[in-house]
Amino acid sequence: MKVILIILIVFGALATLFVLIKGVVGMAQGKDITGQRSQQLMQKRVMFQAITILLAIALLAVMGSSAR
Repeated sequence: MKVILIILIVFGALATLFVLIKGVVGMAQGKDITGQRSQQLMQKRVMFQAITILLAIALLAVMGSSAR
């Protein structure tokens, strides 16, 4: 269970990083005049961060329960 959670946390962190870089590159290019694409990417980034944080909390819970 721990290994699965660690792998999912790594994937979540990489997904967050990918969306963050995509947003920064898009902003640097200046193609998104209305900001709608930037807003969508920010929402995805926040979603991936939230999922990753929840997975980290689940990992801590699993590790804490196995230590007893």
